[in-house]
Amino acid sequence: MKVLHVTPAYFPATYWGGPIFSVLGLNKALAGIPGVHLRVLTTDSAGPRVAQRLPSESSGPVSYPPGYDVYFCRRLAGADISPGLLRRLVGLARWADVIHLTATYSFPTIPTLLVARILGRPIVWSPRGALQASYEWAEARRQIAKRLWEGTCNGIVEGQRCVLHVTSERERDASLQLIPAARAEIVPNGVEVPENEPRRSWRPGGRLRLLFLGRLDRKKGLENLLDALPQLRNSNVSLEVCGTGDPIYIESLRTRVKSLALNEMVTFSGHVDGEEKSEAFYRADVSVIPSHSENFAMVVAEALAHGVPVIASTGTPWSAVTEHKCGYWIPNDPESLARALSSIGNEDLEGMGRRGRQWMQMAYRWAGVGAQMHALYKRLLDDKGSRNRKLARDSA
Repeated sequence: MKVLHVTPAYFPATYWGGPIFSVLGLNKALAGIPGVHLRVLTTDSAGPRVAQRLPSESSGPVSYPPGYDVYFCRRLAGADISPGLLRRLVGLARWADVIHLTATYSFPTIPTLLVARILGRPIVWSPRGALQASYEWAEARRQIAKRLWEGTCNGIVEGQRCVLHVTSERERDASLQLIPAARAEIVPNGVEVPENEPRRSWRPGGRLRLLFLGRLDRKKGLENLLDALPQLRNSNVSLEVCGTGDPIYIESLRTRVKSLALNEMVTFSGHVDGEEKSEAFYRADVSVIPSHSENFAMVVAEALAHGVPVIASTGTPWSAVTEHKCGYWIPNDPESLARALSSIGNEDLEGMGRRGRQWMQMAYRWAGVGAQMHALYKRLLDDKGSRNRKLARDSA
């Protein structure tokens, strides 16, 4: 089975957040399945400015373990506009049996959907929560332009050949409202669970250490978390904010911290990756995810995999954290967040973290997620074969 994955950015372009890690984890799992031959077509985009490019040593593909090629095409404008990607797209699409697209309001989206339609290739389309956010969140940017974009995409896709890959029932329902011509199937993301946890202390000196980790964007609801902090009865609390985003927006957050007199409580640590990200989890007692809308919220799975309890908003699909007794699932208004923060400090945080880690080990290993996606590809190819045989019989 030959699979082409098209995405506007790829690891190590970690500026772009959770999808970079989830796509990398999925492709690593897929490439390890016998009989799967994977190629990735992407750009060298490493951030919003044209000058932010991944270093490239050659014009050819880069080999990634466990043995697949990634074609990095030069980004010339915007976040991901690359004529080179278009030049390679048709040839690689002809090579592929199945195309997997991870992009929504992005340069590669419409060309990839169109090429798949023209060549008759089945396509799995992962919007990664962008359609859901556009449908659910009234403050999503450029709503009129997005409706036109969605209408164009909906006119291209064929329901028999196009499957929207979603990670939750909520994302499925919202996405199909905007792209009703497609089908949708749920395949969750996976997460890397560290093999060994370092020894750690909880609430050292009685201080509850909170962590917000993710892209700094209005969709993430960080303002609500900041507004909740002055409402806490116990002021022995700290919040570390790890992430980056638009400089103007970051400055507005700093101004908000100052106006709320939270300078001694809130620390901005910037972008963290790899071991730095793990260390951020290990020095936290609770990870808070107050997003307005998320299709999966990779940071929830990552926090639990590191043994950190979570407070996740109802804008995320993680209601099961309450069932597994490893966190709270609450509305993201400041009052609800303040009540949850006051309450969770009295919990057995170590026990909550241990239960969350065990849950991730059992249900969210990448090998199992890769097998589910591989099965989806096979069903698409089987459907294509059945249609071709029917056409041959009808024309005989």
